[in-house]
Amino acid sequence: MRHLEFDGRYAEAILSGRKRATVRLGRKPNLKSGDEVLIHSGGRVIAKAVIERVESKTVGGLTDEDAHLDGFSSREELIRALKSHYKYVNDDSKAHVIVFRIVEKFDKPVMSSDYAYGGNLPVEIAEKALEHLDLSDEDRELLELFLKAGSLRKAAYRLGGMNKRYLIRDALRRAYEELKRRGIMGPKV
Repeated sequence: MRHLEFDGRYAEAILSGRKRATVRLGRKPNLKSGDEVLIHSGGRVIAKAVIERVESKTVGGLTDEDAHLDGFSSREELIRALKSHYKYVNDDSKAHVIVFRIVEKFDKPVMSSDYAYGGNLPVEIAEKALEHLDLSDEDRELLELFLKAGSLRKAAYRLGGMNKRYLIRDALRRAYEELKRRGIMGPKV
């Protein structure tokens, strides 16, 4: 199942239905209509949702309607929020509006790590991968940056912005799969 991650400050707006979309910058997300996703907020899985649509445009093409779906009162407020999450934002930046519908709310939010990487913590995966695997130079640098920064979010900012999170996640995913294949690490759930 796919995942959509949000800052903890958006949890209430998502669960109340005020926030029914998210605008993401950078590469197009690997999501399409009908995909089920787990909604993460503040490091916890708070709900399950279905993707209704994904629309690509530029930041300059964002509308008040996009802002309202994303829980903001205006396009200007949405753009201010984007600038707080991404290092580089201008009218030509690629933007993707992901509209979702909550299908299940979790009464007791569960830890994100219960769903990602077989229940193993990303820090454990990075440490074991650096110790036991012959990694590509790129993956080694990404995992070392992640450990040094102390969080995926901080490491992504050092790489140029939140839209770079996928680089670290992909390196963690490759490392976990190889650790699992070698029997060094396996699912905990």
